Amino acid sequence: MSRRKKNPRHVNHERWLVSYADFITLLFAFVVVLYASSQVDKRKVGKLALAIQVAFQDMGVFPTSSTEVPIDVSDPMPFSNVQAIENMQKNASVAHIASHPEGSLGSGRENGDLAQLETELESTLAAEIKRKEIAMRREPDGLVISLREVGFFESGSAQMKAASEPAFDRIATLLRERNCRVRIEGHTDNVPIHNGQFSSNWELSTSRATEIVRVLIVRDGYNPARLSAAGYGEYHPIASNATAEGRSANRRVDIVVLGQEVPSAPGREGVSSAGNARAHGESTTPGRTQSKPSPAIPRLPSR
Repeated sequence: MSRRKKNPRHVNHERWLVSYADFITLLFAFVVVLYASSQVDKRKVGKLALAIQVAFQDMGVFPTSSTEVPIDVSDPMPFSNVQAIENMQKNASVAHIASHPEGSLGSGRENGDLAQLETELESTLAAEIKRKEIAMRREPDGLVISLREVGFFESGSAQMKAASEPAFDRIATLLRERNCRVRIEGHTDNVPIHNGQFSSNWELSTSRATEIVRVLIVRDGYNPARLSAAGYGEYHPIASNATAEGRSANRRVDIVVLGQEVPSAPGREGVSSAGNARAHGESTTPGRTQSKPSPAIPRLPSR
């Protein structure tokens, strides 16, 4: 008897289409879900978020907001708008506090005193200003006297040049006669520094500022209570660091003349009412468009 021949099994080379079709279907579903999630009704989400906030405030978890926002249940305001209104009111209250400090620097009498001081400094420092070793400008904080590195410091050093001491003494004499409040600010360019004395521009700027404070106290007899010092490194330039001339202008120590002392209330010596405004990132002087940070006053370097 002859054996039945088995027909050869047909191999299907198109089975991959099933997996591919499943993948395409899942990918389409994923895209549809993404599209649907991006079209969330913002007003419904705002209504939900506002309800959650009110519930947490009733439980005492969040501080109760004093902002009165009209709520229409049928057409509620988006929650982001409610937050924007609250933030705007908070910023307005802080700005109100900052713009009306006791003994505001913007008073007419003090502006007149600073204008007279600027005139006298321009006269007594005419030679240094002409050589671009000293520059002066007015800012909302007060009168700024910029001591350029080229005239007062060696590159990478915080020690004042002996040749610049007479000019500095003339500045100190005029400031001491008026008993002005003075803030010393150290600044650098953006060129990194790393030598045996300083490892960063922060250290260099701070050391130059405290060196000026030391000279004012020790040699010129300035009242230490009228002085403060801060180092800002390369982060508050007055010119572009892209050019050699701009970098030279940025390497400076600014003597910011703040004016006469503001009498403090009893029991509040050494405490500034504008400190809370700094904590919110607001300016502490009227018209100040860019507030500088308030670094701690560094300890005077030992001699």
